[in-house]
Amino acid sequence: MFGEAKDLTRGNTAGQVLLFAVPLMIGNLFQQLYNMADMVIVGRTISTAALAAIGTTGSIAFLVIGFSFGLTSGFTVITAQRFGAGDMPGVRRSIAMAMLLALLVAAVVTAASTLTAPTLFRWMETPPDILDAAYAYIIVIYGGFVATMFFNLFSAILRALGDSITPLVFLIVACVVNIVLDYVLIVYVHMGTAGAGLATVAAQALSVFLCLVYSLRKFPVVRLKREDFRIDLQLAKRQLVIGLSMGLQLSVVAIGVIVLQFGINRLGTDAVKAFSAAVKIDQIATLPLFSLGVAVATFVAQNYGARQFARIRECAWKCTLITTGMGIAGCALILVAGRWFLALFGIDGAAEPDVVRDALLYLDAVSLFYFLLGILFVFRNFLQGMGRTRMPLAAAGAEVAVRIAATFTIVEWWGFWGVCVVGPVTWAGSVSLLLWGAFRAFRAMGREPAPAYESVVVQSVGHGAPVGSAPSASVRLKIGEGASAAAKRPSVRIL
Repeated sequence: MFGEAKDLTRGNTAGQVLLFAVPLMIGNLFQQLYNMADMVIVGRTISTAALAAIGTTGSIAFLVIGFSFGLTSGFTVITAQRFGAGDMPGVRRSIAMAMLLALLVAAVVTAASTLTAPTLFRWMETPPDILDAAYAYIIVIYGGFVATMFFNLFSAILRALGDSITPLVFLIVACVVNIVLDYVLIVYVHMGTAGAGLATVAAQALSVFLCLVYSLRKFPVVRLKREDFRIDLQLAKRQLVIGLSMGLQLSVVAIGVIVLQFGINRLGTDAVKAFSAAVKIDQIATLPLFSLGVAVATFVAQNYGARQFARIRECAWKCTLITTGMGIAGCALILVAGRWFLALFGIDGAAEPDVVRDALLYLDAVSLFYFLLGILFVFRNFLQGMGRTRMPLAAAGAEVAVRIAATFTIVEWWGFWGVCVVGPVTWAGSVSLLLWGAFRAFRAMGREPAPAYESVVVQSVGHGAPVGSAPSASVRLKIGEGASAAAKRPSVRIL
């Protein structure tokens, strides 16, 4: 059996976050390998121009994929909070409503993204020699967006329940299937970049199906009933407020990246190649930072639902120290192995010295500030886990404003040198806002009213029984508005 639901409201704080983050790190590594497989195989079997074509879609692909990840993570913040409070009926209702909302949003985003893709390519001034290949790839990715949405949703649901292992297993399955299909569709069927996109979508769809089937067998709490799908407008509003806020944070950042990509496209195909390869390597090096942040969000959400404020404070500061060390290690990795990573993309230093020079310049510059990025991830997810979305959204807005301004000033003046400094400058601005938001959250902690749940079920299911299974005995505690934190959280909760 892969994983199991885990209560994060007890035990060592830093240890629990790290243990929860390790599968996330491995999973995110496979996610990057999953994404990189398209570029590596295309670059080695077709051409570096085809590699640049897929690379130039990265920003507009992240516009919707990042939105999906943030949206589904936001939907399940309430799931984690209700799980932390022991409210299993509330867990099921939040899952059911998240599925309905995800289906609706997926339909809207698919239609909007496929219709606007040609316009985005024109605005970005994509080089003509890679435009057709780039469009062929992205239109398939957009067409299969519903698979991406539900893979992210099921993964977020399991993370909310404290299980970060099961999503990892099915992500590895998707990665392997994607690589196999890449070779088949590109090398043997000769579908070009469209084949790479189709391989990605098909692998995700298979993973969604397998994850759903396994979760229904493993976790009784996700076996939804008809009444769980009853429309609850108040719950839907809360999920949409948090989900759209978190989704828009990543989409707003993606808009800034799209504008930056516009500036890079104007520097020529070699600059696009250098940036495309360097960004993929950069994403791998920062995976531990991102994964720790996701773990912080789940930990904080469960403990916020359980009103364990001391554990939340301890988590924030310990994880700040941990992520700083991770940032230093990531910088060392880049400085030592950056050139070797570039070779994986088929970029030859002898044949394309300018591409290698610019890529290494970018990697060396941004890696020096990975510690800032780590702090950003910790405190953004800290605030999101508490359901506080305004300051993270403001920080994302500030980030996109800086990226847009830098594209039309620094990049215009300094060329590729300017591209290298945009990231660290935006990170510094965002961290300043997030730390202020965290300071205010610390001061308010314990003084604000507890989340109001319809009921908290205290269940006795017997030693070793899975979470959500039929209780041998249960007591339903009705909770009214304005009840104290102590009254809102039962003193005994046996799961």
